Amino acid sequence: MPHRYFLINKPYGVLSQFTREVPEHRTLADLFPFPRGVYPVGRLDRDSEGLLILTDDPRLNDRLLHPRHAHARTYWVQVEGEPGAEALEALARGPEIRIKGKVHRSQPVVVKPIAPAVPRRNPPIRERKHIADSWLQLTLTEGKNRQVRRMCAAVGFPVLRLLRYAIEGLSLEELEGEAVREVTGDWLRTKLELR
Repeated sequence: MPHRYFLINKPYGVLSQFTREVPEHRTLADLFPFPRGVYPVGRLDRDSEGLLILTDDPRLNDRLLHPRHAHARTYWVQVEGEPGAEALEALARGPEIRIKGKVHRSQPVVVKPIAPAVPRRNPPIRERKHIADSWLQLTLTEGKNRQVRRMCAAVGFPVLRLLRYAIEGLSLEELEGEAVREVTGDWLRTKLELR
């Protein structure tokens, strides 16, 4: 039986899992009737949005998640404040962050200010009357727990909103406005630049 592959634009407030541990938390099962055996490749935390791949293909999971493959993931990040050149350079170099109580030096990332046309989030982010916010695009190959949030906080700009925009050559644009799209394995491997 051929493997199944799905792309979703995971909304805010949904856990990247099918098991409901807390009754009021929404899961992937609430979004679409995915076939049995399909699971997310990687995770987006409950507070994050964006591109998520689901499959029943264990080889794809290994190819995308194992650190030896180092696939680029691009995030659009709304931060509190307006980072200047010094903060952007510190992000690009890879700041030190704490993970499970240990200091970790992040690998360098590609970072640039952006102004994306992103629909408002429901529920809306907190807005502060006298503090501006701005958007950044970060592309990294590491995948530590809440890494983007920790990196931005480490340079003084807390994250208000985080969207995974792309994994390698696969982006949210591929969903063509749909919340869920089933694709073929060959198409997906081409977009992800898997050889």
